[in-house]
Amino acid sequence: MLEALDLNSKLSKADYKARMPVLQTRLHQLQRACWEDDLATVVVFEGWDAAGKGTAINKLTQRLEPRGFTLHAIREPRTFETHMPWMWRFWNKIPNWGEVAIFDRSWYGRVLVERVEGLIEKKRWSQAYNDIVSFERALAHDRYVIVKFFLHIDKKEQKERFKKLESDSHTAWHVEPEDWEHHKKYDEYLLATEEMLERTESEWGPWTLVEATDRRWSRIKVFDTLIGRMEEGMRKHGHEVPEPYVEEEEVDDIADIDDEEMED
Repeated sequence: MLEALDLNSKLSKADYKARMPVLQTRLHQLQRACWEDDLATVVVFEGWDAAGKGTAINKLTQRLEPRGFTLHAIREPRTFETHMPWMWRFWNKIPNWGEVAIFDRSWYGRVLVERVEGLIEKKRWSQAYNDIVSFERALAHDRYVIVKFFLHIDKKEQKERFKKLESDSHTAWHVEPEDWEHHKKYDEYLLATEEMLERTESEWGPWTLVEATDRRWSRIKVFDTLIGRMEEGMRKHGHEVPEPYVEEEEVDDIADIDDEEMED
Protein backbone atom coordinates (compact mmCIF):
# COMPACT_ATOMS: atom_id res chain seq x y z
CA MET A 1 0.00 0.00 0.00
CA LEU A 2 2.70 2.48 0.99
CA GLU A 3 4.75 1.86 -2.15
CA ALA A 4 1.92 3.37 -4.22
CA LEU A 5 2.34 6.79 -2.58
CA ASP A 6 4.12 9.59 -4.39
CA LEU A 7 6.41 10.93 -1.68
CA ASN A 8 7.41 13.83 -3.94
CA SER A 9 3.91 15.33 -3.73
CA LYS A 10 4.14 19.03 -2.92
CA LEU A 11 1.96 22.08 -2.42
CA SER A 12 3.12 25.62 -3.03
CA LYS A 13 3.18 28.14 -0.20
CA ALA A 14 0.67 30.32 -2.06
CA ASP A 15 -1.82 27.46 -2.45
CA TYR A 16 -1.33 26.46 1.17
CA LYS A 17 -2.00 29.97 2.47
CA ALA A 18 -5.08 30.27 0.28
CA ARG A 19 -6.61 26.96 1.34
CA MET A 20 -5.68 26.55 4.99
CA PRO A 21 -7.81 29.38 6.45
CA VAL A 22 -10.90 28.09 4.64
CA LEU A 23 -10.30 24.54 5.86
CA GLN A 24 -9.70 25.63 9.46
CA THR A 25 -12.91 27.63 9.50
CA ARG A 26 -14.85 24.75 7.94
CA LEU A 27 -13.52 22.29 10.50
CA HIS A 28 -14.54 24.57 13.34
CA GLN A 29 -18.00 24.87 11.81
CA LEU A 30 -18.36 21.08 11.56
CA GLN A 31 -17.10 20.62 15.12
CA ARG A 32 -19.92 22.84 16.35
CA ALA A 33 -22.50 21.09 14.17
CA CYS A 34 -21.43 17.64 15.41
CA TRP A 35 -21.60 18.92 18.99
CA GLU A 36 -25.20 19.97 18.46
CA ASP A 37 -26.06 16.65 16.80
CA ASP A 38 -24.28 14.41 19.36
CA LEU A 39 -21.98 12.94 16.71
CA ALA A 40 -18.53 12.02 18.08
CA THR A 41 -15.27 11.85 16.14
CA VAL A 42 -12.16 9.78 16.87
CA VAL A 43 -9.03 10.89 14.99
CA VAL A 44 -5.98 8.61 15.01
CA PHE A 45 -2.49 9.72 13.98
CA GLU A 46 0.09 7.04 13.27
CA GLY A 47 3.26 7.34 11.24
CA TRP A 48 7.04 7.41 11.33
CA ASP A 49 8.99 9.31 13.95
CA ALA A 50 9.61 12.86 12.61
CA ALA A 51 6.90 12.45 9.95
CA GLY A 52 5.10 15.54 11.25
CA LYS A 53 2.29 14.11 13.38
CA GLY A 54 2.75 16.70 16.11
CA THR A 55 2.83 19.71 13.80
CA ALA A 56 -0.19 18.39 11.88
CA ILE A 57 -2.14 18.01 15.12
CA ASN A 58 -1.08 21.48 16.23
CA LYS A 59 -2.40 22.98 13.01
CA LEU A 60 -5.56 20.89 13.21
CA THR A 61 -6.47 22.15 16.67
CA GLN A 62 -5.60 25.85 16.28
CA ARG A 63 -9.15 26.92 15.45
CA LEU A 64 -11.15 24.24 17.25
CA GLU A 65 -13.29 25.00 20.29
CA PRO A 66 -11.03 23.75 23.12
CA ARG A 67 -13.97 22.59 25.25
CA GLY A 68 -15.05 20.25 22.48
CA PHE A 69 -11.90 18.20 21.87
CA THR A 70 -9.32 16.22 23.82
CA LEU A 71 -5.79 15.32 22.73
CA HIS A 72 -4.26 12.06 23.92
CA ALA A 73 -0.50 11.53 23.49
CA ILE A 74 -0.15 7.77 23.88
CA ARG A 75 2.96 6.33 25.50
CA GLU A 76 3.76 2.94 27.01
CA PRO A 77 1.15 1.74 29.53
CA ARG A 78 1.66 2.70 33.14
CA THR A 79 2.15 -0.02 35.74
CA PHE A 80 -1.47 -0.22 36.87
CA GLU A 81 -2.63 -0.30 33.24
CA THR A 82 -0.60 -3.43 32.55
CA HIS A 83 -2.87 -5.28 34.99
CA MET A 84 -5.98 -4.47 32.96
CA PRO A 85 -7.20 -5.75 29.57
CA TRP A 86 -4.96 -4.05 27.03
CA MET A 87 -7.74 -2.06 25.35
CA TRP A 88 -9.04 -0.73 28.68
CA ARG A 89 -6.91 2.40 28.68
CA PHE A 90 -8.18 3.33 25.22
CA TRP A 91 -11.83 2.76 26.03
CA ASN A 92 -11.33 5.23 28.91
CA LYS A 93 -10.26 7.90 26.42
CA ILE A 94 -13.18 7.62 24.01
CA PRO A 95 -14.99 10.98 23.77
CA ASN A 96 -18.54 11.72 24.78
CA TRP A 97 -21.08 12.13 21.99
CA GLY A 98 -20.57 15.41 20.23
CA GLU A 99 -16.90 15.67 21.16
CA VAL A 100 -13.66 15.01 19.27
CA ALA A 101 -10.77 12.87 20.55
CA ILE A 102 -7.41 13.10 18.80
CA PHE A 103 -4.86 10.35 19.39
CA ASP A 104 -1.16 11.05 18.83
CA ARG A 105 -0.35 7.37 18.40
CA SER A 106 -2.91 4.87 19.59
CA TRP A 107 -3.89 1.23 20.10
CA TYR A 108 -1.91 0.44 16.95
CA GLY A 109 1.27 0.49 19.01
CA ARG A 110 0.54 -3.13 19.90
CA VAL A 111 1.04 -4.29 16.30
CA LEU A 112 3.90 -1.88 15.60
CA VAL A 113 6.35 -0.99 18.40
CA GLU A 114 5.35 -3.81 20.75
CA ARG A 115 5.58 -6.29 17.90
CA VAL A 116 8.84 -5.14 16.29
CA GLU A 117 10.64 -4.55 19.58
CA GLY A 118 9.59 -7.96 20.90
CA LEU A 119 7.78 -6.53 23.92
CA ILE A 120 5.00 -9.11 23.68
CA GLU A 121 4.74 -12.60 22.22
CA LYS A 122 3.41 -13.21 18.73
CA LYS A 123 0.15 -14.73 19.98
CA ARG A 124 -0.82 -11.48 21.69
CA TRP A 125 -0.03 -9.06 18.87
CA SER A 126 -1.63 -11.40 16.34
CA GLN A 127 -4.87 -11.42 18.37
CA ALA A 128 -4.72 -7.64 18.58
CA TYR A 129 -5.80 -7.25 14.94
CA ASN A 130 -9.21 -8.78 15.74
CA ASP A 131 -9.44 -6.77 18.97
CA ILE A 132 -8.80 -3.52 17.09
CA VAL A 133 -11.29 -4.20 14.31
CA SER A 134 -13.98 -5.17 16.83
CA PHE A 135 -13.24 -2.06 18.92
CA GLU A 136 -13.57 0.28 15.96
CA ARG A 137 -16.66 -1.50 14.68
CA ALA A 138 -18.37 -1.06 18.05
CA LEU A 139 -17.61 2.66 18.02
CA ALA A 140 -18.80 3.13 14.45
CA HIS A 141 -22.08 1.36 15.21
CA ASP A 142 -22.62 3.77 18.08
CA ARG A 143 -22.45 7.00 16.04
CA TYR A 144 -18.70 7.57 16.12
CA VAL A 145 -16.81 8.79 13.07
CA ILE A 146 -13.40 7.12 12.91
CA VAL A 147 -10.63 8.85 10.93
CA LYS A 148 -7.21 7.19 10.78
CA PHE A 149 -4.05 8.74 9.31
CA PHE A 150 -0.67 7.18 8.61
CA LEU A 151 1.99 9.78 7.80
CA HIS A 152 4.63 8.26 5.54
CA ILE A 153 8.22 9.30 4.81
CA ASP A 154 11.08 7.18 3.53
CA LYS A 155 14.12 6.13 5.52
CA LYS A 156 16.40 8.75 3.99
CA GLU A 157 13.99 11.58 4.79
CA GLN A 158 13.62 10.37 8.37
CA LYS A 159 17.39 10.35 8.86
CA GLU A 160 17.71 13.88 7.48
CA ARG A 161 14.99 15.14 9.79
CA PHE A 162 16.60 13.55 12.83
CA LYS A 163 19.91 15.23 12.01
CA LYS A 164 18.24 18.59 11.44
CA LEU A 165 16.46 18.38 14.79
CA GLU A 166 19.68 17.40 16.59
CA SER A 167 21.60 20.30 15.04
CA ASP A 168 19.46 22.84 16.90
CA SER A 169 19.68 22.98 20.69
CA HIS A 170 16.03 24.03 20.85
CA THR A 171 14.80 20.92 19.03
CA ALA A 172 17.46 18.31 19.84
CA TRP A 173 15.35 16.96 22.71
CA HIS A 174 12.85 15.64 20.18
CA VAL A 175 15.31 12.92 19.12
CA GLU A 176 16.06 10.23 21.67
CA PRO A 177 18.41 7.22 21.39
CA GLU A 178 15.46 4.89 20.88
CA ASP A 179 14.43 6.92 17.82
CA TRP A 180 17.71 6.03 16.15
CA GLU A 181 17.26 2.40 17.19
CA HIS A 182 13.85 2.36 15.54
CA HIS A 183 15.37 4.01 12.47
CA LYS A 184 17.81 1.11 12.10
CA LYS A 185 14.80 -1.21 12.02
CA TYR A 186 12.96 0.84 9.40
CA ASP A 187 12.46 -2.15 7.11
CA GLU A 188 11.04 -4.26 9.95
CA TYR A 189 8.63 -1.49 10.87
CA LEU A 190 7.70 -1.15 7.21
CA LEU A 191 6.64 -4.80 7.03
CA ALA A 192 4.68 -4.50 10.27
CA THR A 193 3.00 -1.33 9.02
CA GLU A 194 1.95 -2.90 5.73
CA GLU A 195 0.36 -5.83 7.56
CA MET A 196 -1.34 -3.48 10.01
CA LEU A 197 -2.83 -1.38 7.21
CA GLU A 198 -4.07 -4.44 5.35
CA ARG A 199 -5.60 -6.22 8.33
CA THR A 200 -7.27 -3.21 9.96
CA GLU A 201 -8.69 -1.51 6.87
CA SER A 202 -12.49 -1.46 7.07
CA GLU A 203 -15.49 0.39 5.72
CA TRP A 204 -16.11 1.97 9.13
CA GLY A 205 -12.45 2.76 9.85
CA PRO A 206 -10.56 3.27 6.58
CA TRP A 207 -6.94 4.36 6.55
CA THR A 208 -5.81 7.57 4.90
CA LEU A 209 -2.18 7.32 3.82
CA VAL A 210 -0.53 10.73 3.86
CA GLU A 211 2.50 11.63 1.79
CA ALA A 212 4.41 13.54 4.47
CA THR A 213 7.64 14.65 2.79
CA ASP A 214 6.12 18.08 2.16
CA ARG A 215 4.47 19.42 5.31
CA ARG A 216 2.10 21.74 3.48
CA TRP A 217 0.81 18.89 1.34
CA SER A 218 0.33 16.56 4.32
CA ARG A 219 -1.54 19.14 6.41
CA ILE A 220 -3.97 19.99 3.62
CA LYS A 221 -4.64 16.30 3.00
CA VAL A 222 -5.33 15.75 6.70
CA PHE A 223 -7.82 18.62 6.79
CA ASP A 224 -9.54 17.61 3.54
CA THR A 225 -9.94 14.03 4.74
CA LEU A 226 -11.20 14.86 8.22
CA ILE A 227 -13.72 17.38 6.91
CA GLY A 228 -14.97 14.91 4.31
CA ARG A 229 -15.37 12.12 6.87
CA MET A 230 -17.24 14.35 9.31
CA GLU A 231 -19.61 15.50 6.58
CA GLU A 232 -20.11 11.89 5.51
CA GLY A 233 -20.82 10.88 9.11
CA MET A 234 -23.45 13.58 9.49
CA ARG A 235 -25.25 12.46 6.34
CA LYS A 236 -25.04 8.80 7.31
CA HIS A 237 -26.72 9.48 10.64
CA GLY A 238 -29.43 11.67 9.17
CA HIS A 239 -28.08 15.11 10.08
CA GLU A 240 -28.06 18.13 7.80
CA VAL A 241 -24.57 19.23 6.79
CA PRO A 242 -24.20 23.01 7.20
CA GLU A 243 -23.24 25.09 4.19
CA PRO A 244 -19.61 26.24 4.28
CA TYR A 245 -18.85 29.81 5.23
CA VAL A 246 -15.71 31.88 5.57
CA GLU A 247 -15.48 35.07 7.58
CA GLU A 248 -13.04 37.50 6.01
CA GLU A 249 -11.68 38.65 9.37
CA GLU A 250 -10.86 35.07 10.42
CA VAL A 251 -8.99 34.41 7.16
CA ASP A 252 -6.73 37.40 7.77
CA ASP A 253 -5.95 36.27 11.31
CA ILE A 254 -5.07 32.73 10.22
CA ALA A 255 -2.90 33.98 7.38
CA ASP A 256 -0.86 35.95 9.91
CA ILE A 257 -0.37 32.81 12.01
CA ASP A 258 0.86 30.89 8.95
CA ASP A 259 3.36 33.62 8.12
CA GLU A 260 4.96 33.20 11.54
CA GLU A 261 5.12 29.45 11.58
CA MET A 262 6.12 28.39 8.07
CA GLU A 263 9.37 26.51 8.43
CA ASP A 264 9.83 25.08 4.95
